[in-house]
Amino acid sequence: MKIKITADSTCDLSPELVEKYGVGIIPLKVILGDETCRDGIDVTPQKIFGYVKETGVLPKTAAPSIDEYAEFFGGLLKDCDAIIHYNISAKASSSHDNAASAAKSFKGKVFVVDSEALSTGQGLLVLKACDLAAAGKKPREIVEITESLRPKLNTSFVPDVLDYLHKGGRCSLASLIGAKVLRLHPLISMKEGQMYAKKKYMGNLEVCLKKYIKDLAADYPRYDRTRCFITHSSCEPEVVEMARSIVKETFSFAEILETVAGCVVTSHCGKNTLGVLFIAE
Repeated sequence: MKIKITADSTCDLSPELVEKYGVGIIPLKVILGDETCRDGIDVTPQKIFGYVKETGVLPKTAAPSIDEYAEFFGGLLKDCDAIIHYNISAKASSSHDNAASAAKSFKGKVFVVDSEALSTGQGLLVLKACDLAAAGKKPREIVEITESLRPKLNTSFVPDVLDYLHKGGRCSLASLIGAKVLRLHPLISMKEGQMYAKKKYMGNLEVCLKKYIKDLAADYPRYDRTRCFITHSSCEPEVVEMARSIVKETFSFAEILETVAGCVVTSHCGKNTLGVLFIAE
């Protein structure tokens, strides 16, 4: 049985990983004023940074429509027997509802999974599904296994500044001012599909990232060693390399994969945000 694994562009997998694992990607939309762009295709994070700097407002984002999902699934089913599609958290976007509605037209050939995550938290489930499909698991088995992993996903990140979160209504003005004055960096995590501030660090970004990674090791002593992601929104190379070095010293992952956050995720978190994401046991 030929199974195709697909996902929203919000899974933030690099083009190299998409090609290696044969993942089908449907882009969400990023709206810059009167211009509607496709995430990962005709808009870049740098364009978003420029737009926000010029206008002072965040881009809007939008899910693919039911018809767009139906067209996407229908085209892929010409060359496969079943599709398993992974959406960004249903509490963050209408993508899951739209995909699930579109899937009804394909008589059990399309399975739609709410990742209850975003960025490479979603991407971890996508690659796990690819591993399971390669091992010969059937579609329902893959869905059940990956759904059981959702509560074990460490989907977390540390932003450098809170301006984008504030503009998006996820951070109060008082928190924004306090963060700037006291050099506070919150640890943003996800639980049951929603983001929340788990704790706060004080200092510059590098100092806070070191504390963050050490805390991850303490919070998750047992974890799936297959892979982890270091995902960031255009951080400086030396910051990413520092994070990679600490992860390598602290954990025992077979793969440490670096990815740059896509435009939808960047629109909400801003520049210089970094997360270390993996599946706990």
